[in-house]
Parts: sequence; C-alpha cells; structure tokens
Amino acid sequence: MWEDILLVVIGLLIGLVIGFVVARTMMKKYMKKNPPINEKMIEAMMSSMGRKPSQKQVRQVMNQMNRYM
Repeated sequence: MWEDILLVVIGLLIGLVIGFVVARTMMKKYMKKNPPINEKMIEAMMSSMGRKPSQKQVRQVMNQMNRYM
C-alpha cells in the first residue's frame, strides 16, 4: 500500500519536471521565432514620444531587449 502511494507521488513529480522542461523549451523556441516586439515597433514608439530615432538607437534598444529574453 505505501509502495503504491510512493510510486504515484514519484510519478507525479517526474511528470511535473518533464512537463516544465518541455514547456519552457517550447516557449523559448516560440519567442525566438515570433519576438513580441520588433524594430518597427520600437521606432514607432520612439516617434510617438516626439523624437526621430536613428537606426543605431533602434538597434541598441533591440539588443537590450534581446539580452533579457
């Protein structure tokens, strides 16, 4: 009886770990394929704040955002 309960608990823990790793890997892959923000969005955001960004500034912002992803 105790062995059965222990096996179920161990099985659940292993399933949770495997599920977490697979979900994390899939999310990273999805985010690389479909980034949530691109250079055009950054340029539009900076323009809406009243300044015309240079390409260098846009690239710097993109690099900073990619560093944290």
